[in-house]
Amino acid sequence: MKLPNAEELLMKIIWKCETAFLKDIMVHYQEPKPATTTVITLLKRLQDRDFVGYRLFGNSRQYYPIVSKDEYFSGHLNGIVKNFFENSPLQFASFFTATGNLSATELEDLKKIVEKEIKKRKK
Repeated sequence: MKLPNAEELLMKIIWKCETAFLKDIMVHYQEPKPATTTVITLLKRLQDRDFVGYRLFGNSRQYYPIVSKDEYFSGHLNGIVKNFFENSPLQFASFFTATGNLSATELEDLKKIVEKEIKKRKK
């Protein structure tokens, strides 16, 4: 599931903080900062979608991610592969390496990553 931009930005802040009170979250926004009520609304939406949970400390809520950054972006990437590359990771990888403006060094590094994964999966 792809989150709307405002919710995705808030999730990036929460992932970075790992746990955060509202005041901690507000510090991470760039100017012009959204209204506190807007951020509270976004947090409620993320709670309803089971992306964020919270612990109560008196009247304050400490928020934490339920969905990890890796889970979210993996799901998002899988959706892109499914919707734009006929569910073929090979087509995606071919497109990425051909159009990704990677240097020869970066392609060599990518090759090493792929070779390492091949070895792990052959065991």
